[in-house]
Amino acid sequence: MIKILNGANFRSMIINAANIIEIHKQHVDSLNVFPVPDGDTGTNMSLTMISAAKEVSACDTNHISDLCTALSKGALRGARGNSGVILSQILKGFATELGSAKEVSVKKFAKALMAGTEVAYKAVTDPKEGTILTVIREMAEFAVADAKKTQGIEDFLEKVIEAGEVSLKKTPDLLPVLKKAGVIDAGGRGLLVIFKGFYNALVGLEETEMAFNDSAEELPFGEIPHFDYADLAEIEFAYCTEFFVVNLKKKTTESDIDKLREALTSIGDSVLVIGDLSMVKVHVHTNEPGVALTYALELGEVDKIKIDNMLEQNRALIGSQKEKLEPFGMVAVCAGEGLSAIFKDLIVDQVVEGGQTMNPSAEDIAKAADKIKAENVFVFPNNKNIILAAEQAKVLSKRNIVVIPTRNVPEGINAVLAYNPENSLQDNILDMNSAIHEVKAGAVTTAVRSANIDDLKINEGDIIATVNSSIVSKGKSVSEVAEELVENLMHDNASNITLYYGSNVDEEQAQILADELQSNHPTMDVGIHFGGQPLYYYIVSIE
Repeated sequence: MIKILNGANFRSMIINAANIIEIHKQHVDSLNVFPVPDGDTGTNMSLTMISAAKEVSACDTNHISDLCTALSKGALRGARGNSGVILSQILKGFATELGSAKEVSVKKFAKALMAGTEVAYKAVTDPKEGTILTVIREMAEFAVADAKKTQGIEDFLEKVIEAGEVSLKKTPDLLPVLKKAGVIDAGGRGLLVIFKGFYNALVGLEETEMAFNDSAEELPFGEIPHFDYADLAEIEFAYCTEFFVVNLKKKTTESDIDKLREALTSIGDSVLVIGDLSMVKVHVHTNEPGVALTYALELGEVDKIKIDNMLEQNRALIGSQKEKLEPFGMVAVCAGEGLSAIFKDLIVDQVVEGGQTMNPSAEDIAKAADKIKAENVFVFPNNKNIILAAEQAKVLSKRNIVVIPTRNVPEGINAVLAYNPENSLQDNILDMNSAIHEVKAGAVTTAVRSANIDDLKINEGDIIATVNSSIVSKGKSVSEVAEELVENLMHDNASNITLYYGSNVDEEQAQILADELQSNHPTMDVGIHFGGQPLYYYIVSIE
């Protein structure tokens, strides 16, 4: 157990961290979605750590203070992009706190993490939660609390990393763009990869493999992880501008550096101005990179200028996405979280909320189809009142919409099950339309008004069973009317009865009905599924 961290330990931690983030930078890149999904977060963090590791490796002593100075200097020199600059500031605060210590204990390490957090937050003009900042802050807060209970730095660091993983999983709930894309924050993941490198060095692990599960969890039913590339056109500031200010003028003060930060904020966003009177690192998104450079020249010389046109990156990204269309995609319309989940499990790309009394518009359906990167999109309306809107969506969508005229959810499920990605468009259309006729379906609901229909006197509040909008039975008991509906739908070739129970039925009630139906039809397979649909107690399917 290591109670006091020495210089040799510290050196190996930095070098190993640089190695492991370099190995896993592509995974971190793949998570990048904000503000432009150009996939460089891992690369920028890796370059920052490599620069830091080179300075640390070149340090000719093992004194913690000297190594910390090298770490801070190297990280600043190598900082690239937002993620790299923020990482350099975390390391700066961390190193400054450790560098002042005579010995590095668990408590000092925790205090250094908090210092790194504070410096990083101050460096960002508009800190956003759900990013690397949140992850380092919550790790530091945990570390300070746990340092009172843990003596060994290895065990302490392992628990800090676990706290970071918990924080990372919450980032999609804090930053909507992450939830929309179905991923956690890329910078936060990169930070934890680096800390894993620290830990492995301390415990002597040479293994560099890491297992990741970095999709956002518990997305709302019906919401498919998706980044809408059409949104990328909304880029207010076009040029990502980075440079160093070196050889600062003798008259330049710390106050002048703060004024530079304020000036850049007036002409752009994502402003980071970090460093001191020996060197300043600048990052800004602006439409006036020349003005940004002019401001900096008031302080000293500019060096290592890098200007990227994010509009061009945007156009290239959209173009690349347009080129990567799959042959087929699917959109299903339904109401109820359970039914949405069923369609998602059947690999339907988009689920549009809608059904009786809540019909989606043609535009709603077209927008859902456009989100799917596919040439041909099958649409399953699952309600006769939505079929026409689905047909109208054809003229609004940039996709080739093919409407499969499903009148209810069971027909929709059967049609989806008939889909074969290996078949041609025409074969799929034939198979899906054929599958619709292999299932009979009905529903159980409550009459909302009194009426005389087909020799049936219906009173408001009666429980009624419908088949294709025709009322086939009525009663006072939901289960009795459901059993009558099953008898009405039964045919000689039937072998399966499926009940989709709605939001006003609990699982126990549905199981009691299923058991009764199984008793009445012992040769049939009877199953229940949570549909969660409003208005209808049960949707019944007979095959």
